[in-house]
Amino acid sequence: MYQMLKPLIFKLQPEKAHEWTMSLLVMACSIPGVGALLRAFYSVKSEVLEVEVAGLKFPNPVGLAAGFDKDAKWLKQMRVLGFGFVEIGTITPLPQDGNPQPRLFRLPEDKGIINRMGFNNSGMVAAASRLRRRPDGLIVGGNIGKNKITPNAEAESDYVKCFNALYDYVDYFVVNVSSPNTPGLRELQEKEPLQRLLETLMTENGRRDVQRPIFLKIAPDLTDDQLDDIVDLVQAAGIAGVIATNTTISREGLKTPASDVERMGAGGLSGAPVRERSTEVIKYLHSKSNGAFPIIGVGGICNAEDAKEKLDAGASLVQVYSGLIHEGPALVKRINRGLLAG
Repeated sequence: MYQMLKPLIFKLQPEKAHEWTMSLLVMACSIPGVGALLRAFYSVKSEVLEVEVAGLKFPNPVGLAAGFDKDAKWLKQMRVLGFGFVEIGTITPLPQDGNPQPRLFRLPEDKGIINRMGFNNSGMVAAASRLRRRPDGLIVGGNIGKNKITPNAEAESDYVKCFNALYDYVDYFVVNVSSPNTPGLRELQEKEPLQRLLETLMTENGRRDVQRPIFLKIAPDLTDDQLDDIVDLVQAAGIAGVIATNTTISREGLKTPASDVERMGAGGLSGAPVRERSTEVIKYLHSKSNGAFPIIGVGGICNAEDAKEKLDAGASLVQVYSGLIHEGPALVKRINRGLLAG
């Protein structure tokens, strides 16, 4: 069905297409019995798929990456599509509009997406309100960041505010310092500011009776020396693990004409073009750390083979986003069936 509708969907401006398709799914799930039927169709249940990571038991290893459901509006619908977990966000303390439109571009020839969204979201208070009504049994992660107007010197305060606002409503946190679309944000990946940020969040976490797992999301553009620092910092701070990787600023090896890519402008590239580099980063981190911490693999997963590649490289879980846009909602089902088949 999706492949039949895809030509129509791809004629729409990407952000409008996103809202339109999700509105259709929301409408379908509002009809009595339809949500249950869709869930039965898309879900793959097996004890073989179950995996425990950071103290959380996931029904299957395929999750929705941050950026798709920024404001926790579609948790029920994502559960219907068979996801083992959903990551919302990036959430910032204050609502913000993000960067000017157009800011989202498809690369059909490459199965890629370029975005410069800029952390557009309705803020932590609105997200917390929606999360109070989250579906039972669905594992939800909260991806948190800083507002654009907050200087890096005060970034820790923004992350702590989001942590405290969402703590009661999410199962794990993701520290996003790797988006290329907020000016200066990636500077927080440098060793000293990142160490301070992670230690601050772990101190805040330690004040709670129950600690939430905290993951760090990193860019695929880091050097080996920087990845070595990441390994040291993760272990020194005691956070749960790493999500590898975010979008890349590279434009190498694209089939899309360079003139078209240039017209799209700045932004992070995701999807199939980042698959290989993302897997390289996962393999490097897993090897360098001797598997000391779990890795959630994301980047260019368009089929079961891509997911297996990430898992074989050392990932414990995987996430999809761009692949869902290009391959359709049955992608999760196909990946889980492929994993069961070995």
